[in-house]
Amino acid sequence: MAKVIIIGGGAAGMMAAYSAALTSKQVILLEKNEKLGKKIFITGKGRCNLTNASDMNTVMENVVSNKRFLFSAFKNFTNEDIMRLVEENGTKLKIERGNRVFPVSDHSSDIIKSLENALRALKVDIRLNTKVDSLLIENDICKGVIIGKNKIMADAVIVATGGMSYQATGSDGDGYRFAKEAGLSVRELQDIFGFATPQAIYKWQHGAALPTIDNLIVLSTIFKVSMEEIIIVETKISA
Repeated sequence: MAKVIIIGGGAAGMMAAYSAALTSKQVILLEKNEKLGKKIFITGKGRCNLTNASDMNTVMENVVSNKRFLFSAFKNFTNEDIMRLVEENGTKLKIERGNRVFPVSDHSSDIIKSLENALRALKVDIRLNTKVDSLLIENDICKGVIIGKNKIMADAVIVATGGMSYQATGSDGDGYRFAKEAGLSVRELQDIFGFATPQAIYKWQHGAALPTIDNLIVLSTIFKVSMEEIIIVETKISA
């Protein structure tokens, strides 16, 4: 594509920008915070447990649920690929107990810097302190974003804003609002999240699987009710 906009400069947003920049002429990464990767900065007690160095079969065996959702992603970009990307962009890594991978420096900021280096090498246009107000949607197609009184047009827009965990890092629910603006239906959310059947909004596994706070926020937004009003039953969620 000629021009791609990514909303959100966390781990997902930076990796989306990197991947897009490999094949696109222009990539713009919009981050409302003053720096990239604020949530990465606090992971692993400030050290950033980047990945696990076990073979991919072992990694997949330790995925708790919905392994199929991650299979194609891991096939196209492995743990070795992310380690190589980080090291080639300036951060040496080490492997600790349980094959956990950390920067030699024990500073998560070095991981962020390596990812930023990779983006700048591909000439990604990084714009900090830039809050997207809404998506620019015309005829059910996202044509760009709106920032204040300005519009930025694009061939594709990737929303990588996260949920609502650790709101101090910037994850304050923008993504849910954008989904609602785009008119995503319950069925489309089922497809996106990989639910087993069209009838089941949340896969209820005989008491073994409970919806997360992020799940409830999405559902309350779609149904236009408070989270307290959502009732969980065996094969569906009612509001």
